[in-house]
Amino acid sequence: MAAWLLAAFTFGTLRAQPATAAAVMTIDRADAVRASWDSVAPPVTGWTPVKLMDYWNIRWPHHDGVVWYRLHWTQASADAPVGLLLDYVCLADAVYVNGTLVYRDPQLVEPLSRRWIAPQFFVVDKPLLQVGENTLLVRVSGLAAYQPGFGTVRIGNDAAVQALYRDGVRWRYDVRLFNFAISAVLGVLFGMLWLLRRRDTVYGWYALSTLFGAGYAWNYVTASTWPFASTDAWQAFVVALLVTSTCSFTVFLLRFCERRWPRTEAAMGLASVAAFAFALLDPHRMGPWRNLWVLPTILFYYATIATFLWHAARSQRIEVRVLGVCLLLPILLSFHDLALYLELIHGDNYIGALTSPLSLIGMAFAVAWRFSAAMRRVEGFNVELRHEVDLATARLGDTLAREYALALDNTRIGERLNLVRDLHDGFGGSLLGAIAALENPQRPPEPARVVGTLKELRDDLRLVIDTTTHEQDSDLAGLLAPLRHRWSQRMDMADIDSRWQLENLDGLHLGPARSLDLLRLLQEALTNVLKHSHAGHVGVTVRRADTQLSIEVRDDGCGFDPATTCGNHGGGAGLASLRTRAARLGAELVLDTAPGHGAALRVAVRL
Repeated sequence: MAAWLLAAFTFGTLRAQPATAAAVMTIDRADAVRASWDSVAPPVTGWTPVKLMDYWNIRWPHHDGVVWYRLHWTQASADAPVGLLLDYVCLADAVYVNGTLVYRDPQLVEPLSRRWIAPQFFVVDKPLLQVGENTLLVRVSGLAAYQPGFGTVRIGNDAAVQALYRDGVRWRYDVRLFNFAISAVLGVLFGMLWLLRRRDTVYGWYALSTLFGAGYAWNYVTASTWPFASTDAWQAFVVALLVTSTCSFTVFLLRFCERRWPRTEAAMGLASVAAFAFALLDPHRMGPWRNLWVLPTILFYYATIATFLWHAARSQRIEVRVLGVCLLLPILLSFHDLALYLELIHGDNYIGALTSPLSLIGMAFAVAWRFSAAMRRVEGFNVELRHEVDLATARLGDTLAREYALALDNTRIGERLNLVRDLHDGFGGSLLGAIAALENPQRPPEPARVVGTLKELRDDLRLVIDTTTHEQDSDLAGLLAPLRHRWSQRMDMADIDSRWQLENLDGLHLGPARSLDLLRLLQEALTNVLKHSHAGHVGVTVRRADTQLSIEVRDDGCGFDPATTCGNHGGGAGLASLRTRAARLGAELVLDTAPGHGAALRVAVRL
């Protein structure tokens, strides 16, 4: 789109010139005279004939100040206004027609206005316009180091001269403003892209080169040196921007070609820092002697472009070739601008500004193409990744289904084992106690006692069923109370004195599973005492202290050797069940026993 607009602009300009040339007179001869900065009127003597375009630094190499230009034309009639076009003025000017001031730049002394950026157009009518000879005086303020001078003057039909003025503004100002705007927009756009993708440094270097390039392009569209206090300071800053922009552009091309030259890049970084340092510290020397910086920078730029074009010719990547083509035409036309800058040829139009947008658009296309290629790779990777994720999800679903079935079977088996343990530890112990009571020859069974025993068995079976199917809302003290009651009666019936010590258990909730394990552990321990110990006394202690619950069952029975056991004391499922219960409580079962010295079982549970 931008290239189409540029072509339309150029075509329209070329069409407009033949139609207006016949109605306009061009003046390319004038008289010039030097003057001081405070000159308000031209000197009487010292006038020199000159040919326009005139650069006075060629004639007066060291003259900083004012030069007056005087032109004459003959007007056959003053009935219609005429257009007056000054093609080029450098740096600032004041315009007088027949002795009357018609225009004056805001700054005719340092810091000078920058009138050279665009032509000037005036309409001259009565009473300024006279029949016969008319005189145009132009007071030009300039510095010898910056090619001060004065261009041709065109006078004629108002509409025709104004058309030439519009064409000149388009060539010399609008194109450069367009170039500046594109550079700034692309710099900001790719700068934000780099901020989002820090690893893709090609976008960052492209943004940096275009932003510095936009700063350099501003030199061609601004009419003042703000915020600098002198033309030297402004020009030194512009040179620093040119150096930094060229170095950044070189690094961009290296990254674009996927190359890294650490030493060259470090040298360019030092050159950029040095340029800004000189611009800030010694602008009055760097500005006038800017060619010491500009010419090496231009040569380095040509070398950079030549190297890249050689690489592009060998590359198979479409974006590299497109960028090479977009840089080829501007580099060829830049020789004209270099010759104009070095005053090898005379003129006031730098045509490189016309091709700069083409270069910027080409670079933007190449960088965007690279970005789109990266996005296509990412999208392809995402599609492949989604396919792989779907396959992995399906496999994982099948695996989870199998594992769920296995876990369900294991849960059923575990529940069955838990039920067996509960029947053994609880109901089995109660049944054993009942059998022992009924078989006691010293106490023949009575119907009431038999009924009581059966009720105890019923209650114990109900405890197994309830703790298996329902959660417990009672605290530990409430759960231990019925257990203590039942086992105290059983121990009495077996002539075993039982002592229970429960401390600080109110409000303690272990949860359903741990509470059941604790109750069954106590039942199994008491069952072992009842079956094997032949004890006369048994003590049960359950005590909470800080974050620990201590459980101890101690008897004064026969004891046993843990290695060989005492009778069946340590064998069978009872002792194994005790260890399993302790492990499920997160504790370790500790046995303190010896033959003939009783036994003590201890468990410490961390709360």
